[in-house]
Amino acid sequence: MPNPVLRTLFLLACAVLPATASPANRFPISEHGAVGDGKTVNTRAIQSLIDRLAAEGGGTVEIPKGEFVSGALFFKSGVHLRLDAGAVLRCSGTIADFPPRRTRIEGHFEESFNPALVNADGCDGFHLTGEGTLDGAGRPVWDRFWKERDAVKDKTNFKNLSVPRARLCLIENSKGVTVEGVTFKDSQFWNLHLYRCREVVVRKASFRVPDDYHQAPSSDGIDVDSCQDVLIDGCVFSVTDDCVALKGSKGPRAAEDRDSPPVERVRVTGCEFRRGHAAVTLGSEATLVRDLTVEKCRVLGEMNVLNFKLRPDTPQHYERIRYQDLTLENPAGALVSIRPWKQYFDLKGEKPPQSAVRDITLSNIRGKYGAFGVIEGNPGQTVIENITFENIELTLAEPDLKSPALKDPVFRNVRVNGKPATAPGAAK
Repeated sequence: MPNPVLRTLFLLACAVLPATASPANRFPISEHGAVGDGKTVNTRAIQSLIDRLAAEGGGTVEIPKGEFVSGALFFKSGVHLRLDAGAVLRCSGTIADFPPRRTRIEGHFEESFNPALVNADGCDGFHLTGEGTLDGAGRPVWDRFWKERDAVKDKTNFKNLSVPRARLCLIENSKGVTVEGVTFKDSQFWNLHLYRCREVVVRKASFRVPDDYHQAPSSDGIDVDSCQDVLIDGCVFSVTDDCVALKGSKGPRAAEDRDSPPVERVRVTGCEFRRGHAAVTLGSEATLVRDLTVEKCRVLGEMNVLNFKLRPDTPQHYERIRYQDLTLENPAGALVSIRPWKQYFDLKGEKPPQSAVRDITLSNIRGKYGAFGVIEGNPGQTVIENITFENIELTLAEPDLKSPALKDPVFRNVRVNGKPATAPGAAK
């Protein structure tokens, strides 16, 4: 087991760092051919500026106040992005402005799918900062997704990638990344996708879907895909899918996937979860996730707080995980959901793999919520052990933890609806 002091050194250091500004040498796109009228498609002008700065040694592309429309942009090493207050960088409404290419998505590489609005590959030290907004212009795309899905008789034949759509930001193969202050709004697909990155700080960012839209498909806030040493600090989430999702690979041979290293040393702190399917989820594509801390957060929406998706077709190991110092404020939702997830089940002719969930602690949790929740694995495949609940004081509509697969959970100072609670199966 790694030294616990060393493995948290980066995250602890990040917690006390002051707010960071984008690097100097800012270049407003309005002075380089871009027009912020909400209509002109500025892809060529912005990409030309990115390419020029990269050739000249770097700089910061600055989006000034105004509404600038663009297709897919590809940042290069040494080139950063800043959105000023009142600035909007919005996805073009034409999917042809996001030409398909090989891209990482949903636990594998798709040979032909749409890139993001902002793409940064191999950009160590990349900064995406400012008080402005990345706007996915997602509503027409969401409407088309549901219309096409509803037209398919057998819904199992309708995959999540069936409708072309763009993420807002994909940062991959990069270290020392900072995302700060930016609002991610109305993304067509995932908002911020981090793939194979190290030493990432996402601070004081917001992720939003309009309150009047019931279900924006795949509107994840942050997808931490095969990354290490990630700090998510002081962010606000109001989406209709997972607020934060830790992801990796999938399938019976996922453990052999060299493109998907473990997700390790992730800290989510001081965040507010207003709306979403879950606050922090492990899965649906994930193999090894360890050393996760979720702390000092408020959960205001109806959602699963701890959400582990257990695929019966994928070997998964979730371990050394802490949810602590949380406040829950909603009459619905569940504190814990550890359950089988079979939406896209495919063993590919292999034997069912073995999985384990172990060394999980939930502590110092207060407030009012819906249900204690459910803990169950895939029968014959999942070992669930060393689960501890301590210093919990909750008012719950459904006070009993349902846990048919849980081995000897530990309850210490757990009170539900004003009364001491005991572990499931313990003698009364």
